[in-house]
Amino acid sequence: MTVRPSMTDQLERDMTCEGLLECLHGLNRLDKDCYHVVVESEVPLTTDEIAERVDRERSTAYRSIQRLLSRGLLEKQQVNYDQGGYYHVYSSTDPARISTDMRHRLNDWYAKMGQLIQEFEDEYGSSTDPESTNGSD
Repeated sequence: MTVRPSMTDQLERDMTCEGLLECLHGLNRLDKDCYHVVVESEVPLTTDEIAERVDRERSTAYRSIQRLLSRGLLEKQQVNYDQGGYYHVYSSTDPARISTDMRHRLNDWYAKMGQLIQEFEDEYGSSTDPESTNGSD
């Protein structure tokens, strides 16, 4: 069983951009490696090129690319061959758009945590019930 770090644990350690991607987007090490390869490239890359640069099988890299796409961190473009057929290339989503999305996610999370804290207070907070204040069990 994997134990995930608590919010307190995460706040106490030095957060890096990678920690932020892991925390907000649930990325694993390979996902982050694939993301960095694409970000550092000056041209869009194919799945095969990404797989080669992270030294993984094509299918393994493809799964990471799909996670990055679903999180909005990469963009996919179709390139058509002159004689028919096509392939896809991947590039990084504009960092400003990623930052805006992360801020929205953080705000949503903050609102949800506020709601859960209120529910906690409602359930476990001090009660005005006379039986709970007279010391009887």
